[in-house]
Amino acid sequence: MASGRKKKKAESASGDGTQQVAANRKARFHYHFDEKLEVGLALLGTEVKAIRAGAASLTDCFVRIRGSEAYLVGCHIGPYKPAGQSNHDPMRERKLLLHRRELDRLEGKVRERGLTLLVTRLYLKNGRVKAELVLARGKRAPDKRAAIKERVVQREMDRAMKRYV
Repeated sequence: MASGRKKKKAESASGDGTQQVAANRKARFHYHFDEKLEVGLALLGTEVKAIRAGAASLTDCFVRIRGSEAYLVGCHIGPYKPAGQSNHDPMRERKLLLHRRELDRLEGKVRERGLTLLVTRLYLKNGRVKAELVLARGKRAPDKRAAIKERVVQREMDRAMKRYV
């Protein structure tokens, strides 16, 4: 007899029903984040299935605004094996789904202040693929050195605390 329990999907630390699929972890090292925004993506069926299988990479990924639309450039979503010949192009540009007001505001900030738009993570939310869009400013070399130094100091403090506890 089957039990009445269903399998739960892996949830994020926030417990809001999201499941992270891919992350751009190097972005935090190379950029200062100003503002975050949740956006949807216009994807093909095989792309959604490949993302659910974990075949997505956000390394060297950024957002380009062309005309009145925003596109995700440089995002690699691997082919979905069971699709065979009707698979998608892994490096194609994907349209981001934004409201007109949001897009105009972001475009103005990118042009005016020299900021860039990045995608820091892909996740599933209520069965839909979402992306976390970040307005970011590039870090200078001294900032990066300070971040490395801070990380080393924190690691040493953790080791010292571990010894004495």
